[in-house]
Amino acid sequence: MLTPKIVTMLKDYDAPTLRADVLAGITVAMVALPLSLAIAIASGAPPATGPVTAIVAGLLISIFGGSRVQIGGPTGAFIVVVYSVIQNHGLDGLLIATLMAGALLVLAALLRVGGLIRLIPEPVISGFTIGIAVIIAASQIADFFGLETGAVPAAMLEKIPVLWQARASAGWADVGVGLFTLALIVVLRRAAPRLPGLIVAIAAGSALVAAFGLPVETLGSQFGELPRTLPAPALPAGITLARMGALLPSALTIAFLAGIESLLSAMVADRLVGGQHRPNAEIMAQGIANIGSVFFGGLPATGAIARTATNVRAGGRTPVAGVVHALAILLVMLLAAPLAGYLAMPALAAVLVLTAWNMAEPGRWGEYLRARRGDRAVLLLTLALTVFTDLTIAIAAGTIAGLLVRMNRRGLPPAGWTPPRR
Repeated sequence: MLTPKIVTMLKDYDAPTLRADVLAGITVAMVALPLSLAIAIASGAPPATGPVTAIVAGLLISIFGGSRVQIGGPTGAFIVVVYSVIQNHGLDGLLIATLMAGALLVLAALLRVGGLIRLIPEPVISGFTIGIAVIIAASQIADFFGLETGAVPAAMLEKIPVLWQARASAGWADVGVGLFTLALIVVLRRAAPRLPGLIVAIAAGSALVAAFGLPVETLGSQFGELPRTLPAPALPAGITLARMGALLPSALTIAFLAGIESLLSAMVADRLVGGQHRPNAEIMAQGIANIGSVFFGGLPATGAIARTATNVRAGGRTPVAGVVHALAILLVMLLAAPLAGYLAMPALAAVLVLTAWNMAEPGRWGEYLRARRGDRAVLLLTLALTVFTDLTIAIAAGTIAGLLVRMNRRGLPPAGWTPPRR
């Protein structure tokens, strides 16, 4: 079924639901804004592409999606592939790959493949997610510690020596700001969960830098001022059959990540609100959103589990909350873009370090260790290949290994699917 969830949800819409959705949308926008900036920077893209993606793709995912409370935008899972594509093919190459990925997702929705996610073994998803978390955390070491590294390679085996050689350049002011921001986010989440803790913590860490004149890089000193408006829509430059062929593997990876992450997020949302998402409508929305993001120079996008959970906790109950979230980020961009230049880089790095920790779900590691030996092997294989080789290889090899384990276990009762709790 490809009918967007917003169509059915608006039939019985009322004023109390609108108030709840508006408050939830504003709340989740305060979480999404700094996170989208941090993700764009970690991806090697201009910082403004993060909020642009949250606005354009977030709006389209809420309008066309198959989940009641899904919040879409750039996510940490894309950092690795986006960084690699930009390094090898430039920003225009990323836009072409994302455009192709969007078209592939639309085709997948038309072919009704949304329900096939259940064929992917859970250890593959878990190992892949932990591997992505490791890569995200590693990508933030330079900014968190203030290392003077120059260009940092994307490959983990090449990145580690570069970071180690730059260890003497670490700045204690950077480390202090990063740790302060990290601690404040954790404290605020527990003591005042309804406050926009990310915004407050990043603002406080950045205020320390400004107040005491600390020698710490800021968003403005490193990237300049953010634009105050959305860019004019345009097709990416340099689209040729040869480039499309070279970018096809990256497009397939982006499409796979967008599909998997969005459906996982929708499954978690179903559990939180007692609903039932429409997988093919959700896949269609991801395709439309990624195509729309490209026209405004944005990044790949998908449903975001953490922001979706924040939306539910804040009272969001229909896709209107996601629409409000996108419009709220646009309003902040129009009115307060110059203030973003004061944000301290270690403070933004702290946000992604915590994001990586949450993605890895350390609370479930004991459960993984107690799992069947075959499942543990598949998880570790996928994790290692994700960190040290290529995402596509990791997913393909992990899925094949997982399916072989399942075939070998045909006489045993199947393990149940457990959606991630992050």
